[in-house]
Amino acid sequence: MAKTPSNHGKPITTQVVQQIKNLAAHNTPTGLIAYKTQRTENSVRAIASDNNISLKPTNQSPYNRTKK
Repeated sequence: MAKTPSNHGKPITTQVVQQIKNLAAHNTPTGLIAYKTQRTENSVRAIASDNNISLKPTNQSPYNRTKK
């Protein structure tokens, strides 16, 4: 059985939401955001969804271009 995080069942504070927003703005992977906030990846995704925070990377090209 998976280990539950230390924040399991605790309410989500505005500091956590702000931290997720800041980390997402710097293209931090979801797993690392979860580690830094001591929450699960699913919890981070739910918090981001509820607060209209995009977890998609913003600095990647939509096409796999190679120089010729």
